[in-house]
Amino acid sequence: MTHSDFSLSRRSLLGAAAGAGALAAAGGVTLAGSAANAAAPKAGAPMAGALRYKVGDMEVTALLDGYLDVTPEVVVGYDAAEGKRLRDAALIEGEALRIPVNAYLVNTGDRLVLVDAGTSDALGPTMGRLPSALEAAGVSPDQIDAILITHMHPDHLFGAVDGDGNRVFANAELMLPETDNAFWFDDAAMNGAPEQFKPFFLGARKAADAYKGSQTLFSGDKELMPGVSAMALPGHTPGHTGYVFDSNGETLVIAGDIIHMTVYQFDQPGWGIGFDIDSGKAAETRKTFFDQAASDKLLFAGAHIPFPGMGRIAKDGDAYRFVAAGWPYAY
Repeated sequence: MTHSDFSLSRRSLLGAAAGAGALAAAGGVTLAGSAANAAAPKAGAPMAGALRYKVGDMEVTALLDGYLDVTPEVVVGYDAAEGKRLRDAALIEGEALRIPVNAYLVNTGDRLVLVDAGTSDALGPTMGRLPSALEAAGVSPDQIDAILITHMHPDHLFGAVDGDGNRVFANAELMLPETDNAFWFDDAAMNGAPEQFKPFFLGARKAADAYKGSQTLFSGDKELMPGVSAMALPGHTPGHTGYVFDSNGETLVIAGDIIHMTVYQFDQPGWGIGFDIDSGKAAETRKTFFDQAASDKLLFAGAHIPFPGMGRIAKDGDAYRFVAAGWPYAY
């Protein structure tokens, strides 16, 4: 049967149901309401998150590293009444938002490229699942040719090394935005940061230094390899960068942390998060990107959009609305 031979209709469903009933009466099948011979054991752990899409001739696999819970205390510009209204509209109980951490594996046809490397053990037990997601996708760390880092925060870079500071991706070139690299290696910036953020600087340096022998720094909007270009999206960090993948007339932008809290920031793009280095600039960049994405019907992916994090933006009055991407991989 080919794909075009198959269709669903009320008649076909009724016919299938009648056929199943006849088989059951003849003793050929056991229907769902019947007693099972044995209960299946519970897995006791979540499944690895890996879901594959096609963009032109490229294959893009969304990978789930884990999740974090965000409370209003870290939301910049937060209004309690508006926050409650938005949570109520999303059927969320309590004040915490659970946000995912996504990474993306892109097979360009010539290279196997990982966009962001996950967290390892830097942010607690709900994170660090990227290795199992890669395994579920059928890829080993040694197969990765390049790692494109959107910015050097723990949930995007720290998974590039193990607990001893050794490279996880032995054959990969680490590609970093030069502006971000300069910021995280700036002693004055580290010394002036709140105490709880100083480990971010030390961890970023540790991960970057592990790839010194195979590291590329780049600036601005630049083609990094055929079909892959950088897109500067500053604000969240000084060098925060998205990556544009073009193939056979189709485009995907992996936009990193352009948004953190979808429940809030599509309606209130001016709100920020306490991890923004420059919340005002981040909000300006977010609004500009949203307007461009809505105007161009641009397919994009975000690190903190509910997994798999891929879709488009539509204007909704003065706000925006996220439209999740459809069937991931037509066959």
